Amino acid sequence: MNSFYKIIGTLFFVFLLGFNASATEQALADEKPKELDVREFILKHVSDSYEWHITKFGEKEIAIPLPVIVYSSTSGWHTFLSSAFHHGEQCEGLYIATEGKFKGKIVEKNNTGAEVRPFDISITKVTLSLILSSILLIVIIMTVSRSYKSEVYESKKGFIGFMEMFIMNINDDVIKPCVGVNYRKYAPYLLTVFFFIFINNIMGVIPIFPGGANVTGNIAITFVLALITFLIVNIFGSKEYWREILWPDVPLWLKAPIPLLPIIELVGIFTKPFALMIRLFANILAGHSITLGLTCLIFVTVGMGQAMNTSMTIVSVVFSVFIGIVEVLVAYIQAYIFTMLSAVFIGLARVERHH
Repeated sequence: MNSFYKIIGTLFFVFLLGFNASATEQALADEKPKELDVREFILKHVSDSYEWHITKFGEKEIAIPLPVIVYSSTSGWHTFLSSAFHHGEQCEGLYIATEGKFKGKIVEKNNTGAEVRPFDISITKVTLSLILSSILLIVIIMTVSRSYKSEVYESKKGFIGFMEMFIMNINDDVIKPCVGVNYRKYAPYLLTVFFFIFINNIMGVIPIFPGGANVTGNIAITFVLALITFLIVNIFGSKEYWREILWPDVPLWLKAPIPLLPIIELVGIFTKPFALMIRLFANILAGHSITLGLTCLIFVTVGMGQAMNTSMTIVSVVFSVFIGIVEVLVAYIQAYIFTMLSAVFIGLARVERHH
């Protein structure tokens, strides 16, 4: 019976990957009347939006409109659904810019006729996916917690046992050795950030709603995660940590009268979280972009003859499925690396003076 479930799960996973490729091909087919701009197409599908586009049948688009909440300095608060912007229409003096530095964002025109951005707290596609993933994470963790409260002495099997193994693996093999003695103090944050990144990465691989959003491939999200790690490292850093930065044990000419090494160490405080931010953002964004780029091969080679187009179609489908499988692995690896590096940075900040 277990083998049967494994086979069904594998087939379902392959179906999702195939569905993802076919959905992308359908989107590309809708772009076909004009010459396909691969760069523009990829950027459009990995960027944030004010609606959740699902698919398109002929001329009919199926999309979920999302709430627009903006504050204009001239006309006050505006709240409506993004469906009011269909076909480039304006709503209450607001519209979505189609070009320029505010392209894809809600703008309005000021007294001089220039485009300006109002204060925008709209529920976008990334925001909604972030909320749904957070709710899913809370439900999973609370389910595991409730199971342990009600069945303390029973051996855990199935999903609860799997989550126990998952949590203990990160806690015992990553957090404990990297942080050190006081690891329990930081374990809640590090476990939360691991599962938050992992769930959002997995949701980004799933091609059907509520999956498919590029959450961890959005630099604003990775910036906030890196900022939290930066604050924890430097707020809870020991006196020895700051002494090694501001007055390290090196020859005097390296720190006075020109504080050469302290300057390098201070720069290092900011490069560490910057590396965390860029690493996660770039890897996830690259995975989505490569999948879309491979699918674009089908339509780029249409004018090169039937033989070339057929062969490239086969190559595109095979490699798209392969990249989809790799993205699942990358989803875990990137969550693991972000958690491990955060734990290492926290552990280095808790250093004590050696006698």
